[in-house]
Amino acid sequence: MKKEQKLWTREELILAIALYFKLPFGRLHRRNPEIMDLAKLINRTPDAVAYKLVNLASLDPGLRVRGIKGAVNTSKLDQELWNEFFGNWELLPLENERILSLFQGKSTEALASICDEPLPGVGEVREQLVNVRVNQTFFRNVILSSYNDTCCITGINQRELLIAGHIRPWGIDAENRLNPRNGIALNALHDKAFENGLITITTDYKVEVSPHLLKNKDPQTMEYFSRYHRQSIVLPSRFLPDTEFLKYHNQERFRS
Repeated sequence: MKKEQKLWTREELILAIALYFKLPFGRLHRRNPEIMDLAKLINRTPDAVAYKLVNLASLDPGLRVRGIKGAVNTSKLDQELWNEFFGNWELLPLENERILSLFQGKSTEALASICDEPLPGVGEVREQLVNVRVNQTFFRNVILSSYNDTCCITGINQRELLIAGHIRPWGIDAENRLNPRNGIALNALHDKAFENGLITITTDYKVEVSPHLLKNKDPQTMEYFSRYHRQSIVLPSRFLPDTEFLKYHNQERFRS
């Protein structure tokens, strides 16, 4: 049997599923460096990994809504693991990091790039802090990939300037902290305005600017905020914001 035809293991598939959510659909190709890295790690070809990711796309309900079918050669194990992890956003990033640490022979802290951060010694508190960092990094990658590294309001597409913001804040909704449908990609300025209720996004995915900003007629406010009032946002390729979360922000956070 050729190397690229060998059966995928559970661990390999979990790594593939996690990578799938961190990549825009248009980057599921063999020349993508992240796909090449995973292929090398699990001793498969970039073609094989890319094809597996495109197969996984056929299971993605967000893509099906947009009429994108992906490939159709999923296995029974593909479907079982997709069902196990899709929506289980607390488990997938941690399981992915655990498997990566085994394959690479590195600690979770090293993989999450937090070795130099002040952490307590071994124990439950240290583990919790590491898990939070892993989950936050995964959430950011999933949200930014869903929006193709683009601010949904301004169209800015410089990744370093973007925030994976929460619609229902992290501190008040533990259940949906890692739910991608509770996330939006915004540049740092508009994320701060969203966080403070100076802008919101309506349930028909339009920007609503607070009267507190609209009444300010200085050129900077007009340039950065007023011009986007009632304009449609850039929609994500997957994980459309949940309208119930948007209703909450409209009613409870927005300064009308």
